[in-house]
Amino acid sequence: MKVILSAYACRPNMGSDPGIGWNTIKELAKKHQIWVLTRNDNSPFIEAEIEKDSIIGLNFVYCDLPGAKLWKKNLLGLHLHYYLWQLQAYFIGRKLHQEIAFDIAQHVTYVTYTYPSFLSLLPIPFIWGPVGGGESAPDAFWQDFNLRGKMYEMLRDFIRWSREHDPFVHLTAKKSVLAWGMTQDTAEKLQKVGAANVQVFSPIGLPKSEIVRLSQCPMPETSPIRFLSIGRLLHWKGFHLGLRAFAQAALPNAEYWIIGDGAESKYLQALAEKLGVAHQVKFWGKLPRDKIFQILGECHALVHPSLHESGGFVCMEAMAAGRPVICLDLGGPALQITQETGFKIPAHTPEQTVHDLAAVMTRLAQDPKLYMFMGKAAQKLARENFSWEVKGQLLAKAYEEILISQKSLASPTRIRS
Repeated sequence: MKVILSAYACRPNMGSDPGIGWNTIKELAKKHQIWVLTRNDNSPFIEAEIEKDSIIGLNFVYCDLPGAKLWKKNLLGLHLHYYLWQLQAYFIGRKLHQEIAFDIAQHVTYVTYTYPSFLSLLPIPFIWGPVGGGESAPDAFWQDFNLRGKMYEMLRDFIRWSREHDPFVHLTAKKSVLAWGMTQDTAEKLQKVGAANVQVFSPIGLPKSEIVRLSQCPMPETSPIRFLSIGRLLHWKGFHLGLRAFAQAALPNAEYWIIGDGAESKYLQALAEKLGVAHQVKFWGKLPRDKIFQILGECHALVHPSLHESGGFVCMEAMAAGRPVICLDLGGPALQITQETGFKIPAHTPEQTVHDLAAVMTRLAQDPKLYMFMGKAAQKLARENFSWEVKGQLLAKAYEEILISQKSLASPTRIRS
């Protein structure tokens, strides 16, 4: 098939949106002829990777607005740039379609449902996403946020509400033959703005080489247990819940390591002191990826109490390394974890959540066979389901089903005599 993609964020060897963009495109190119609309500043990274790996079947069209660097000096300018860039991408895509005659179009990045994709206006089947952003921290947990955190959540909710009233968002939804939500929360938002065919599908994956590398991290034989959390130290990441649970579990010889930095860093360190567990908690700060993997290999279980998250790369990495994951039953992480590979903690109130997290920590600390069993199950799940190759196969299958459906609708009805 001839496919045109919109990928505002697209860079090799990166996580988040740039990594989703690149890896999705790379997998689709194995089965189809791909044209990608992306930003000019992605060009050096993409072209270097294409030359290094001799990738074929990919055609990149780089475009940008005048003075692109100036647009991105603040968050408001970045979002305005993204909106207008997509409008520009449509006109370029329309001209390309007149020359090439594409079979299908897809919006890949940014992975947010709150902005339209003008590629949906092309006269061909359009896939929106997968997109996320529909997840929210449960109201009961706001009581733990400081003023800055509460203002962040209020502003986030207001922006989503206002963007949901953009007529072009509704038009994108209505033009989509398939709208993918990364979580059930986002799927419901997509239905709300008018998408008819909505499915839940997570676009995040890991390179097969990385899964193999992580699988070579043996479970540490040292005792007692060591828990690990990885991520930006922000209020909605829920690390304060992890610390409170660790203190409540009262495991005198256990350790809790935290990797990352952010606005909540000093607060979390003060909280560890207040809870009386500072001597058992180690804050590593921000570390390079190789060092993170090394530390992951020295720990027994991942604690990821995020309150709203569409993806959850770190959970996939932990499972690929054979570590059970303790997360909240919210967002993307909850879709990745099974009862064999970890624990999904209901998030009704902070008190209940902390109590349940503490109970799980205690259970794992007292039962090494359990985290060994779960770790092996997690590794198997990662190997069979989390590679980009698997994600690419699912995307390719969806393309085929859409085109078969479109051809069926276009065929004249045969009347039996």
